[in-house]
Amino acid sequence: MNKTLLCDTCVIIDLINENDLLLSKLSKQEHFTLFVNSIIEMELLQGVHNELKKVEQKLTLFHRLEINQDILETATDLVKQYSLSHHLKLADAIIAATAMTYDVPFYTYNKRDFRYFSGIRFWAP
Repeated sequence: MNKTLLCDTCVIIDLINENDLLLSKLSKQEHFTLFVNSIIEMELLQGVHNELKKVEQKLTLFHRLEINQDILETATDLVKQYSLSHHLKLADAIIAATAMTYDVPFYTYNKRDFRYFSGIRFWAP
């Protein structure tokens, strides 16, 4: 059975810096499919200083979950509900909505920014 996993920006940064051996190992296993969305990809590229080729090479290990209208509507609802009370950022709302809409486990080190979403499943190694 194939396991899917949406990987957050912080996890991929550790992979790029060779600090996440687990994700590196998972990327080589056939029964794991790793995903990002366009927001995660843009966050990675925005943080690149002089390592664009390295980031682009690591991104080839991931499939992309497309951001569709359902995701944008869910993200809008999340922003309405949590932007004032929890300081929810737009990028995090879209990332959370992607995990929720595709019903894929989410791998992040930063659970506190997403802990108040009832529809998100966190992946824990």
